[in-house]
Amino acid sequence: MPPTARFAIVGNGWRAQFFHRIVAALSDEFEIIGVVVRSRQTADAVAATWGSPTFDSVDRMLTRERPDFVVACGPRDVNVLVALACVAAGVPVLAETPPAEDAEGLRRLWAAVGASGLVQVAEQYLLMPQHAARREVVRRGTIGTPTSVQVSSTHLYHAVSMIRGFLGVQFEPTEVRAQSFVAPLVDPMGQRGWTDDEAPRERATTIATLDFGGAHGLYDFTENQWHNQLRSRRIVIRGSHGEIADDDVSRMPEPRTFTTSRLVRRQLGYDLDLDGYDTDHITFDGDVVWRNGFLGARFSDEEIAIATLLRRTAAWATGSGDAPYPLAEASQDHLLGIAIEESAALGVPVRTAREPWAVG
Repeated sequence: MPPTARFAIVGNGWRAQFFHRIVAALSDEFEIIGVVVRSRQTADAVAATWGSPTFDSVDRMLTRERPDFVVACGPRDVNVLVALACVAAGVPVLAETPPAEDAEGLRRLWAAVGASGLVQVAEQYLLMPQHAARREVVRRGTIGTPTSVQVSSTHLYHAVSMIRGFLGVQFEPTEVRAQSFVAPLVDPMGQRGWTDDEAPRERATTIATLDFGGAHGLYDFTENQWHNQLRSRRIVIRGSHGEIADDDVSRMPEPRTFTTSRLVRRQLGYDLDLDGYDTDHITFDGDVVWRNGFLGARFSDEEIAIATLLRRTAAWATGSGDAPYPLAEASQDHLLGIAIEESAALGVPVRTAREPWAVG
């Protein structure tokens, strides 16, 4: 068993709570050595709920503790300042998405800390069980060379991360064409739960194409699609020899033969399965293509993804693993997300150029 990873958190918002819950379930693997918050009231709440020591600034925390890494869970402008402070102190940092406010902010941040190699970004979508299983099927060459990805699931940089990840696209100049449409939609749930509002409200749907040159993506997102169960989540990954549509994989295993196989999830706790509610693994044609590395923790898919990211960050920060999601990758995701918004607002195509963070 590797030594316990010791890290600090900056912020105490909705996203920070995920890290607290994960560490509470994996206390033999992780330790939160400090939480940086602004107010005395928030500090008291953190201490009472999680028992973590608190600090009122990153500098004060770093003078008292030397964490293996810092997780920045504040607003975008705060996360930038945290990254600058940590890099100046030689401490690795995992910053929440996106890493800066706009394209110029991305360029300034890269100029300041890019060469350090100390900044990773908490992009977790490709680590979610079903997406990780799909990515493994693509990696095995089951559908040939991936050529297009259609995502209707999450917004902007997260969706772009999925599109680029499945396609294997890096930092190529990209042409983005986007348009938004407004229509009435009942919005029964939000981040805080049920709204108890059954009146349709105007909600925008943005559809965009991303032309990478030889491969392309289709982005389709309706406001609040994360929480609104009246809008489904869909993904299609097309390749030269087949396609993945949600959990169905179509291909030609031999001449004049079409087959469709499914990604099958083994979920514990149903009926007379008395092992407790948990996700075990995902198989494809009888082979395990994804396995839960946190069996027994009873994590949701989002928690599994974040815990996987946290584990990889710990390995990277202590020199025993690869970088989980470098600043360059997250910067490219956000750049293309900004281009989607700009194209939709202006009604014209937007073409991105090769940026300073483009490597390789």
